[in-house]
Amino acid sequence: MATSRSLCTFWFSLLAILSNVALKADARAFFVFGDSLVDNGNNNYLATTARADNVPYGVDYPTRRPTGRFSNGYNIPDLISQAIGAEATLPYLSPMLTGQKLLVGANFASAGVGILNDTGVQFVRFPTKITD
Repeated sequence: MATSRSLCTFWFSLLAILSNVALKADARAFFVFGDSLVDNGNNNYLATTARADNVPYGVDYPTRRPTGRFSNGYNIPDLISQAIGAEATLPYLSPMLTGQKLLVGANFASAGVGILNDTGVQFVRFPTKITD
């Protein structure tokens, strides 16, 4: 209980600091790198089982539909984009990421990525042997 309260306080403080910094500086572009915590739909365009394009993901997003975010609504990059007064970044694999949209930034995050060789191994489909 205390840990979740501390974590909530940390994120609230971080967002408060970021929005304060955003008021003092003009953001040129916002690029996101990471894993499922910040993925906003790149895995929708990849052949992987690490997907968030089905219910219950997105139930609290404004469209009430799954977006590829591994959350029920906005994720941290969405909140940062709002804090700096920019539109949300698009997945770098999105066909809509062209021209002026690219100048806003891009999201390169993908669920299941990591620096260890065994990161994401749970998303690989192994052939199963059926025995009689």
